[in-house]
Amino acid sequence: MFAPVIDLLFPNRCLGCGGTGWPFCEACDRSVARLRPPGCLRCGRPLGWEVPACGDCPPAPVSWARAPLLYEGPVRRALFRLKFSGWRSAARALAPLMAESSLGAPGFDAPEVTVTWVPLGRRRKRRRGFDQAEALARCVAGELGWPARRLLARPRETAPQAMRRGPERRLALAGAFRATARPPPAVLLVDDILTSGATAAECARVLLAAGAERVGLLTAARSLGGPIPARCYDTGEPPPGSVVAREELSR
Repeated sequence: MFAPVIDLLFPNRCLGCGGTGWPFCEACDRSVARLRPPGCLRCGRPLGWEVPACGDCPPAPVSWARAPLLYEGPVRRALFRLKFSGWRSAARALAPLMAESSLGAPGFDAPEVTVTWVPLGRRRKRRRGFDQAEALARCVAGELGWPARRLLARPRETAPQAMRRGPERRLALAGAFRATARPPPAVLLVDDILTSGATAAECARVLLAAGAERVGLLTAARSLGGPIPARCYDTGEPPPGSVVAREELSR
């Protein structure tokens, strides 16, 4: 009932720069890379042609992965605002893009799919006031018409994984998650960012051990090394300094 009044008094601002425009202003939107097919059928990495799998796929416990956006520029700032500044409106803005990117994923068109999320530990959740992955998951579930359930807990806090190599990440994450309920056959696991996939793989391993048959991964954005096709930018012209621009300049 109060939503129109709240929107009038506190209009949504650009997730990238905080200016006028929603979810991104015109300037920021030109710098947003959308990860579009063709590309890897397993993880959705954009390429020049379709391939069944690629070197950027997450580890095997994850059946498939999708992310609509590249984790750079305005998207990176948007997710920082979601995680650390409490901009929960970002979850509502990103959820439709996430839901659309998951359509057609192998084995996930059945009605019994349940949406869950990579949970924060208690200390981080208490410090931030909410769990950004849960916020994304519940918005995505609403978009897809699937139920959202808490299926995982994080009894052990882990340090940030960005500076660790793959084997070190897997070792650090061992025992960090546990199942809180018996999962259904198909689970859609939601998180904010996909980097190496080590965290998602550990969550998938726990869910499979608890009874799930397949676990797909859906994130708002993903980090990718190397160039991506220029078609991923709406204008067809990669912004200065992007990985695409650097690749084209090197030719």
